[in-house]
Amino acid sequence: MSTSLPVRSAAVFAAVLLLAGCAAAPEETAAEDSGSDFCARMVTNSGGLEDRSFNQSSWEGLQAAADEYSIDADVLVSGAETDLAPNVEAAVATGCGFVLTVGYELATATQEQAEANPDIDFAIVDEIVEGDNVKPIVFNTAEAAYLAGYLAAGVSTTGVVGTFGGGKQPPVTLFMDGFVDGVAAYNAAHGTAVTALGWDKATQEGLFTGDFEDVNKGKTYAANLIDQGADVILPVAGQVGEGAAAAAVDTGDVSIIWVDNDGYDTLPAEYRPILLTSVLKNTGNAVVEIVGSSIDDSFDNSAFVGTLENGGVGLAPFHDMAASVSEELAAEIEQLTADIIAGTVEVTSPSIPE
Repeated sequence: MSTSLPVRSAAVFAAVLLLAGCAAAPEETAAEDSGSDFCARMVTNSGGLEDRSFNQSSWEGLQAAADEYSIDADVLVSGAETDLAPNVEAAVATGCGFVLTVGYELATATQEQAEANPDIDFAIVDEIVEGDNVKPIVFNTAEAAYLAGYLAAGVSTTGVVGTFGGGKQPPVTLFMDGFVDGVAAYNAAHGTAVTALGWDKATQEGLFTGDFEDVNKGKTYAANLIDQGADVILPVAGQVGEGAAAAAVDTGDVSIIWVDNDGYDTLPAEYRPILLTSVLKNTGNAVVEIVGSSIDDSFDNSAFVGTLENGGVGLAPFHDMAASVSEELAAEIEQLTADIIAGTVEVTSPSIPE
């Protein structure tokens, strides 16, 4: 597994952090054609392109690869479940040497097309698909979410924090496992009793909206958590999480922890004052590296697993909420980051990718 992604070390916490001839298809958005013989295509899941989550981050990574390697890159946007398989087939039909798919919804179509087209290199984000020409791009987000849970417990004034997911699937529950364990670690270290609502790690049961697009559901779920006293909320639900941010703004004295990318940069500016941090997946740099391997024929099917150690996951800066985080708490999280990397603190979850 490659660990040479060009990112800052996640152990440096104070800035914790990381950054960071085509067939017709629904809503295709083109990058500038460089004239290179090599080309790459991406297919989004049904959440669309500007999901402020992994579709958006993956496309930014492919655009960066297009710039770095002077290749043609394009994205086929899936607006509904019925677009998924046809879009992967359309991406293959372009004759490009590299196809990137995003999310578990595309696992079956990716595997089918990879088996039928062994000369094309495929990569899939947030899902394990086995195949000689398929490279999974997955992230141990439990490590960074553990830090986020510790942080949430440390800044909570009500003694209650919460989380909810878009769907009950490993890339989602992985965040939730890490988050509640981080809260528990803070309690153990400080003799406190901060409660984490929305997820029970032992039973693997919790709150899920059932989709990743309905912002109103996010607002309703967050409002219910706020009614129970939660003043820090981690929505792991793509666009749905924006509803949680809206509920926090409406309520006041409630903060949000975003996921996948830095919400300070991707969410509307009105949410910046309530954004505590973000649990980052450095998808973009992984995509750039993997496209490069496809170009130079060093591509392999071993999974890229992003961790704190290799900079694949981490926490974003505290931005406008920096004053809410004491120097002592920031130092604890910095040390905790180092301890996780060193292996002296083990973060566990049944959903950790291998």
